[in-house]
Amino acid sequence: MQKRSNKYYLTLSLKEYANGDTEPAKELGIEFDNHDEIFGIIQRIKDKNIFDNPYEATQFALGLKLFTEIKLKHRNNPLFDELNEVFPLFMKKLKSL
Repeated sequence: MQKRSNKYYLTLSLKEYANGDTEPAKELGIEFDNHDEIFGIIQRIKDKNIFDNPYEATQFALGLKLFTEIKLKHRNNPLFDELNEVFPLFMKKLKSL
């Protein structure tokens, strides 16, 4: 039996380059699954007031969820060997805040 997951679609648009140009416009859209309800996690991270800026809290939560889902799916990949040792400690610390 396969675990059910939430299905998402994320759009990333480049609004302005570092030099001020807005062309050429770029946009990327990806579909992905995640076992967590990400909007709830974003709100919980914002509520913890870890960062002064709520937009940074959103960036952090979204990046963390995208990264950790891939890490979980590929936990036996040698790329994650060192992280597999310390990541549970990081997550416990985050959840305790």
